[in-house]
Amino acid sequence: MADRWYSEAVVYCLDIDTYADSDGDGVGDIRGLLGRLDYLARLGVTCLWLHPIHPSPNRDDGYDATDFYNVDPRFGTLGDFAELLHQAQNRGIRVIIDLVVNHTSDQHPWFQSARSSPDSPYRDWYVWSDHEPDDRHQGMVFPGEQNETWTYDKTAKAWYYHRFYKFQPDLNFANPRVREEIKKVISFWLQLGVSGFRMDAVPFIIELTEPGNPNSPKDFEFLTELRQHVQWRRGDAVLLAEANVEPDQLPTFFGDSGGSANRLHMLFDFMLNGRLMLALARQDPEPIIEALRDTPALPEGGQWATFLRNHDEIDLSRLTAEQRNQVYAEFGPDENMRIYDRGIRRRLAPMLGNDRRRIELAYSLQFSLRGTPVLRYGEEIGMGEDLSLPGREAIRTPMQWSYQPNAGFSTADPEKLVRPVIDKGDYRYDQVNVTAQRSDPKSLLAWFERMVRTLREAPEVGSGSTTHIDVPMPPGVLAHRADGPTGTMVFLHNLGTVDAEVDLGMLAEEADLPIDVLADRNYQPVGKLDRLKLAGYGYRWIRLRRGRGL
Repeated sequence: MADRWYSEAVVYCLDIDTYADSDGDGVGDIRGLLGRLDYLARLGVTCLWLHPIHPSPNRDDGYDATDFYNVDPRFGTLGDFAELLHQAQNRGIRVIIDLVVNHTSDQHPWFQSARSSPDSPYRDWYVWSDHEPDDRHQGMVFPGEQNETWTYDKTAKAWYYHRFYKFQPDLNFANPRVREEIKKVISFWLQLGVSGFRMDAVPFIIELTEPGNPNSPKDFEFLTELRQHVQWRRGDAVLLAEANVEPDQLPTFFGDSGGSANRLHMLFDFMLNGRLMLALARQDPEPIIEALRDTPALPEGGQWATFLRNHDEIDLSRLTAEQRNQVYAEFGPDENMRIYDRGIRRRLAPMLGNDRRRIELAYSLQFSLRGTPVLRYGEEIGMGEDLSLPGREAIRTPMQWSYQPNAGFSTADPEKLVRPVIDKGDYRYDQVNVTAQRSDPKSLLAWFERMVRTLREAPEVGSGSTTHIDVPMPPGVLAHRADGPTGTMVFLHNLGTVDAEVDLGMLAEEADLPIDVLADRNYQPVGKLDRLKLAGYGYRWIRLRRGRGL
């Protein structure tokens, strides 16, 4: 793998509490995850992204931490976590964890001290106002569940700022002591052996909040400080961040105006994600072509992280109202499937009508486009959602391992499970589980294993350049290529239902024994690339040439 390992990684994200329960208490734990590392290795995962692991009152699925230097006792101990890092490394799997430091829980000792007295040493670790701020009802992250970003605390006799829920007071990053503490947190986990962090809510971390100013200044230099700190502590560690901002702002998160890649290594590609969903809904590749064309140039070493489904809702806020309604009509027709007036709280398999052809097509698209693919647990077997659960919990149900009670997730009584397993409908665990698909060479799981292996044999997809092949195409067909020192791959995807024929004969001169390496079916040999058949919802990965000497 290249020195920048993250450019050729396959990232798998999961919540420890819903993955595997080893002790029968109904909550997934680290020991349970240890027992599933071989499954992840077989799938082809090279990086494991763990959602919040810290002690927490768990009012926001662990994103409300009370101690950044420990592991939630429900999951195990620091010793268990160290063993996880060791065993994952033995299998060639790196581990990154969520760094959720925009805020703390209101139960965190820092906040409890801060609110107790104006003279507390932690008072200015948070953002306070003596008077009700004019922008109190602006900037909510969770509209419909939040109605303010400033809350009055009777004990403190002041208003405190919280970009998220009121039980998650924001830390004050204008305070140098807060910055130094976050660097200590980072150092602690790097020393233990993690390979980096997924940074939550980065635009808010660098926001220097001023009461009454809804457009408070942002200090990007703090990202430069963090990057430098991380690289000195562990040279190959990575910062993968969430920043759903306007496209023209994105390069600033990667590096300074001089073009240096001296800030974040990776950003989730929200712009591409929304366009992918629009393209799938319309059965038209044009939104993807626009996204590829409009993507800002990244500095050397900067990398996108692509995703179809992650731990949150599908965020359609970067689409126009008309475009968003088109996606809603296709994938979230019922109001109960939507959330925050901007997104969809469903898994991909039910969104695509459990149509195996469309599911393969969608993930083939994601994994072949530029960037590093991120896969949500359970997607590899086509899990569904539970819309009876509140909010984003709908897609955070226990992993479905087998036909055994509780889907093999836990031996606890069903009422003690952290969340109920899906036991009704087309996605119930006795229909959709790892055990059933493990023994079926034609299963979705077997397809994912094959697709991931193929991707890992084509490093130019992640570390090379990706361009749209701009030649006349049948309706619904996208052609793009990936080029790098290791060679060239060409990808065809038919987002429509009508069979098509594609002429890429102009690429024949570049070809060196071109061949299909992954396809939805057995097609005729590639030949001169001028009569490439493509079924409805079909895809073809074609190895055009290999780099010399490779």
